[in-house]
Formats: sequence, C-alpha cells, structure tokens
Amino acid sequence: MSSLSPKQNGHASSSRSPLSSASTSPPEDDDEGLDLASGLLEEEDPLDENGAGTLDQGASFKRIQQPTTKPSLASRFLSSPFSRSRNASPSPLVRPSGANPTTNTILSYLNNPVNGGANLQDTKDANGLDWYVEGPGRRVGYDDLTAIDWIYEYNKERIRLRQLTTNAPGLLGQLKQVVDGSQLWIVLVATGIAVGSIAAGIDIASDWMGDLKQGVCSNVENGGKFYLSRPFCCWGVNSYAQCHDWRTWSTLMGVVNKGGSYLIEYIAFVLLSVLFAGCASVLVNRFSLYAKQSGIPEIKTVLGGFVIRRFLGTWTLIVKSLGLCLAVASGMWLGKEGPLVHVACCCANVFMKLFSPSVINANEARKRETFSAAAASGISVAFGSPIGGVLFSLEQLSYYFPDKTMWASFVCAMVAAVTLQAFDPFRTGKLVLYQVTYHSGWHAFELVPFALIGIIGGLYGAMFIKLNMRIASFRTSARNPFLRRPVVEVLLVALVTALISFPITFLRAQSSELVEYLFAECRDIQDDYLGLCKAGIANTGVIFTLLISAIIGFALATVTFGLQVPAGILLPSMAVGALYGRVVGLVVELWQRQHPDFILFAACEPDVPCVTPGTYAVIGAASALAGATRMTVSIVVIMFELTGALTYVLPIMIAVMLSKWVGDAFGKRGIYESWIHFQGYPFLDNKLDDAVIPDVPVKNIMTRVEDLVCITATGHSIQTLQDLLKDHHYRGFPVIMSPRESTLLGYISRTELLYALDAATSPVGRALPGETDCYFAHQPLVDPTTTLDLRPWMDQTPITLSSRTSFQLTKDMFEKLGLRFVIFTDRGELAGLLTKKDLWFVLNEGDLDAAGKGYVGGVLREEVDGREDQRGLLGGEEEDERDSRRGEG
Repeated sequence: MSSLSPKQNGHASSSRSPLSSASTSPPEDDDEGLDLASGLLEEEDPLDENGAGTLDQGASFKRIQQPTTKPSLASRFLSSPFSRSRNASPSPLVRPSGANPTTNTILSYLNNPVNGGANLQDTKDANGLDWYVEGPGRRVGYDDLTAIDWIYEYNKERIRLRQLTTNAPGLLGQLKQVVDGSQLWIVLVATGIAVGSIAAGIDIASDWMGDLKQGVCSNVENGGKFYLSRPFCCWGVNSYAQCHDWRTWSTLMGVVNKGGSYLIEYIAFVLLSVLFAGCASVLVNRFSLYAKQSGIPEIKTVLGGFVIRRFLGTWTLIVKSLGLCLAVASGMWLGKEGPLVHVACCCANVFMKLFSPSVINANEARKRETFSAAAASGISVAFGSPIGGVLFSLEQLSYYFPDKTMWASFVCAMVAAVTLQAFDPFRTGKLVLYQVTYHSGWHAFELVPFALIGIIGGLYGAMFIKLNMRIASFRTSARNPFLRRPVVEVLLVALVTALISFPITFLRAQSSELVEYLFAECRDIQDDYLGLCKAGIANTGVIFTLLISAIIGFALATVTFGLQVPAGILLPSMAVGALYGRVVGLVVELWQRQHPDFILFAACEPDVPCVTPGTYAVIGAASALAGATRMTVSIVVIMFELTGALTYVLPIMIAVMLSKWVGDAFGKRGIYESWIHFQGYPFLDNKLDDAVIPDVPVKNIMTRVEDLVCITATGHSIQTLQDLLKDHHYRGFPVIMSPRESTLLGYISRTELLYALDAATSPVGRALPGETDCYFAHQPLVDPTTTLDLRPWMDQTPITLSSRTSFQLTKDMFEKLGLRFVIFTDRGELAGLLTKKDLWFVLNEGDLDAAGKGYVGGVLREEVDGREDQRGLLGGEEEDERDSRRGEG
C-alpha cells in the first residue's frame, strides 16, 4: 500500500479542498512564486561542484577563531580569492566526530537541486546518511493559491545574509553588502517614480475624457486644441459661461434652441458614459480579470501569506491603468484610490523581476515587505498624503510591518508624491484636485453637529456594507440574469447612472470635482457653476438637492462596487460623506444666521462668518471613510494633510471615533474584510484580538489521523506514489513509519513530491523506472543508485503540537508565526492535522458552537468537499478556463 487511508472516500487531506494536480510546466507569465520548472527557490546552488562550497565557508554559528598571526594591512580590506580560510569547516561529505550541524547549515545545503546521497562515502552508515536530510527539506516554488511558509522564508533570508558576510570579508564583502542592500531601494525608488507618473497620467486622461462627455475644446484662433480638458481650455477665464473656446455638443451641432440643446447634451453625456464603462469592462474581461474592482482585498490576502499568481503581473498593470482611466471618466460612482494601491504593487513586482537573479524576488517574505512599502505610494498619490499612505499600509493592508518596512514605505511614498508634484497635473501646485485650505477655525458648540456627522458616518458604513454584500451575493447566484454577461451588467449600471446623474448638477460633475467644491469655502469659489453657494431662500433648495444627491450616490455606490471594472470605494464614500456633511453644515449655518443671539452662538463675532460648511463636508467625508473601512488613524492624517489645517484634527478625530463605534456595533468587518470573507480568501486577521474563540481542545476541530491520507516510510515505488498523487489532489501528506505504527516522520508537500518524482524519472535525470523503490526513512542495506531517497524533500521538522492543545493557542500560532499547517501528535504518534484553510473555514463559516460540542475530525471537510479554493479569485472555473485560453498573464 502506498498510503494509509482507512476512509476510502478520501475526504480528508492537508488542505481544505481538492485542487488540480500541480504541473511541472510553468505558466506563461509567472508573477507570483518562482518558476517550478527552473528549480528551487534559490536559483544559485550554494554548493560548489565538489559539494562543499557553502558549508565550507562557515555557515555554522560557532564563534570564528582569531588568526594567530597578525594580518597585513592589505589583507584587512581585501580577501584573496585564491586562499581558503584557516577556520573553514571541514568538507560536509565527511562528518567529523562530535560535529553537530545546525538546522541553518542543513538548510543551506537542502536549498539546492543536487541529488541527495551522491558521492557519499558509506551508503550503509546511518550516521553518514541522515545528517544531511534532517531539517525542513528542499523546497520548490509555491503553487498558485497556496500559503507561504513564513518561518522557512525568513530563516532562508538569514542564512543568505550570513553567507554573504562570511564568504566575502574585507572591502569586497562590504561592497557586496551595499549592492545587495541597494536592490530594495532601487525597486522602491523606481516604484515611486512609476506610480507618480501613472497617477498623473490617469488624472489627466480621466479628466479630459470626463469633460468630453459635456463638450470639447475648440480654439478657433489657434486651430483647435481638442486634447485640453475644460479647466485648461478655459484657463484664465473667471467663468465657464465666458469661455468661448469650450463648446458643448449642442453648440458644435448648431442647435440653439434651449430644449434641443439640453436633449443633445443629455444624449451625448449618456452615450459617452456608457461607451467608457463598456470599454473598461471589455478590457478587464478580455485581457485580465485580476484587474477588476479595487484589488485591496486581494492585496491584503497576498500580504497575509497567500500566493495569487498573475495578480501582480505586467498585463494586469496595463489593463488596470487603462481601465481605470475609462471607468473614472464614465462617471460611475467609483474611485481610483484603491486601484492605485494595486497598481503600485504591480509596479514593484515588475521592477523586482528586472533584477535577475533578484535577491528580493527569490524570497517570498522579502517580496511581501516590498509590497507593503509599495502600497503606501498608491495612497500617497491618490490623496496627496505621503504620511497617510504609510499609515494606511500599516493599519489596513500589512499583515507584518516591522520598523524597516515603515522606513521603506516612507521613502516610496515620498518619492511618489514628489514625482506627482513635479508633473503637477492640475497646474495648481496641489497634489490632488480636492486639496483645500480654510481661513477660520471652529467653535465649541460645533462639536455637537460634528458628533452627529460621526454617527451618520457609522450608519452609512454599516448600511453600505450590508447592502453591498447582499448585491454581491445576488450577482453570484443563479437568479442573476447577467451572471454570464458581466459586460452587459456594467453597461446597464453605467446607463442608469448617466440617466440619473445628468439632470442633477451635483451628480453630473466628476467625483473628484464634486468633492473639491463641497470642501471649498464659498468665498474661494470664483465660478459657482454647480450652484452650491446660493443665498437666501434658494439655500433651502441647495440643502434638499444635496440630500437627494447623497441618497442617490449611496445607492449607486453600493451597486457599482463589485462590478467587473477597476473601481475603488474610498472616493465615493468621501463624496457621500461630503454631501451629507455639507447638508449639516448648511443647516447649522442657516440656524446661526436666523438666531444669532442664541446662547450657543455667543462665541460668534458679529460681522465674521461663524460657520464654515466646507469643514463639515471634510468631517463628513472622514466619517464615511471610517464607517466603510473601519480605519481611524490613517483617515485622520489623510484628511488633515488634504486640508492643511491642523486645527480641525480634533473634530475629525471625534467624528471618526464615533463612526467606528457605531459601525462596529453592526459588525466588526469593514468593506475590505467583508469582501475577503465573501470571496473565501484564507486570510487570518491578526488584528482582531477580541474575536470570540471557543475554549475547546483542538482535537475537536482538527482532521484526525483516520481521516488523513498518509504516506508510509517504506513499501512505495515511483509508480505507486504517482498513482497516489493522481487519486488525491491534496497539498501535502504526513509521513508515518507504517500502517500499524503511526509514528510521525515528517510532512512532504505535493509540489516537492511531484518535482522529485519527475526529476527522478526524467530522461535527462536519473531515468529511473516506475518500479523503483522509494523510501522516507534511513535504509542501511539499500543501493542508492537503484532506489530513490525522498528524505531530502520531506520536512522532518514540522511544527507539531499535542492534540490536547487549546484551539486558542493553535489559532495564535497560525496568526503570529504565519504557519501553513500544524501537525498534532500524542507521544510521537500522529493524531491529526490542521491547515491554514481549515482554520479559516472554522473561524468564518463553521459552526463554532457545534464545534465546541464535539465535531469529529473530517466532518467539516466532508461538508465542503465540493468547494474550490479559488472561489472568488476569477469568478469560477469557467473564468479560469477562459483566462487560460486568452493567455492572461
């Protein structure tokens, strides 16, 4: 028997759901993980041709003895490449007596593709064989949709840095360290420049196409400049009504009748809006489905230690950037802030691939830290807030954020902001269009309406999340008539949005333009073409229009977020919050003007404006953001960086605090966490420390040994192991001594096992026949030339716990250590196994109360036997097949 599987149905494994077999042929564009066909995670073999390179250079942690003779002055700085160190360790092929190689020493050997067991002196000596196969085992690149082994990755990086400093002492070694450390900064600086340039291009292109819906610039005097947006076409003119170079579509067609002009402009507005939205959706569905929506839920999952290939590829970057221009220009209620984070991470991934072989790209842990730093640049250029971008990455995105990553994020965000400032896309000296400055402060009585705005923001966030999740559930159900026609759904939403938006002046404007006007003080607005600053009785009509616009914007945003177009939710939330915030501000302003002698307004000066409605819009935008995303510190910093007024930090903090409290009363998850849960991504949120965890032993949750498919130490051949991989599509298999003696020997991943078998049977390799015996434990009497030793590919030091361990402790270990799986034993005997996906399912979909009453291992697995791990990534298996046919990369 090649496996131990008492249950013939095979519902239990080392991962939650059955996936397709791992293929040794690499995808056309592998943007996550490494190329499986090219070898292992470390492309360079640390061993020399004699098998003694890296280990001979002192990969041990023993203190290096000082030389007995005094070195020369030259030898202090330059090491001779032709001489060997006096203190070099002996050859690894001969094990010295009393020498105990460390796990790190073994790791540096096992990270290379040489054949284990080659050139050994005594193949029958257990001491001579076992030492080099102990430890975590060799690794090949991660499969798609698999978790990352953080412990292994960081340990590998420490070994690499130690080898770098040990093998090259003197000035040459210092230069190598400088070159090695400079790769990260080159990638981050290049990412910042690229993100700033792309953001400037998106701002210019989206503004021009957005204004194109209402007219075109036609400078008769200079032959016409159609490529100018309306602000640049009317540069220097106080009012758009006096701008003769800007011509509406009715003017170009020669229609002078008022009703006819309105109809022509209405039709042009609707047609161009639908056209832009349709083009954006076609780009996404035809070339890269990974470019849809904001991308922040997927970024959080990737930073949490999950491999999603092609999600950060070059093609995704191109489609996301172009589609974002079209989607924003369509006028739908979406923003570019969230997608810019995805764009920034794509840029960092592309630049890392330019270094071949790249030190950063060869280590998944280093890549994740680089992505955390790059994500800060996306928010930096989106809001013109470099510090806010760093805090956004820390508070919302990053799973692991050490001090060095904060410094890297700061540099990348600063470079991106400087680049955007150099382009100055709006020719105003401002990083974003809605950046304003206020002339007056606030009064104590305004804390009451500020608190009210915060409460409204919490209610908005709670209602938005619940309604958006219901709409998303409907989209994936069979009742949705557009289930197989996502482009048609986008066209319909764009059509409805355009039909509703054009008659209402506030909705007709672009979202960034609307936020700019809502934030501004009326005395700073020279051309009130939106009709925001009306006086007298007309002000009541403005309040009503703003309130209706907020309600319509809320409804349109809930429907739009989730469509298959590049779309963010930050700017729509800001727009809705600014609308109801401005309403509250106008009401307070009207009240103060009508009753100036009221006791609350005693602090107001007679001839000085007491209430600034624009500040209420800013606080409303902050409260809406906090209600939707449940962020706090980063929102406060972003808002005061936008306004440039530190005096309003306290009101913003009060509104954000109340908004989060009210929103958390309806549910702890923000919009991004809700989408992660809805899509089924295996993301363990290590920031929710107050989550309720049942006080039960983990044996009530784990998959027990009788439900596992295990591999025995002996009794296998290459053919039986290949049949095992065909019959069971699990991510890995525990290795035990025998069917009767379930002593745990280790764990072998599917990817490593498949790679080792293919390499052994390959004609260019050992070309072993299918009947070749395989073993996972030391066999002193076998011939290594006619058998296959798979111990080098097996992790013999997996993380193990007692089956009586509490579920809380197991959860903490998964979250804090970033584990892929935990094996449970009782006095060395295999008792069960729990993977990261298993834990996620129990915490998010399993019935914890029922689990506490004694769920047996395997029950949860059987209940979700038909579930696919990639649910939500591309919308299902049909989309995956369509992507592969299109060559999506």
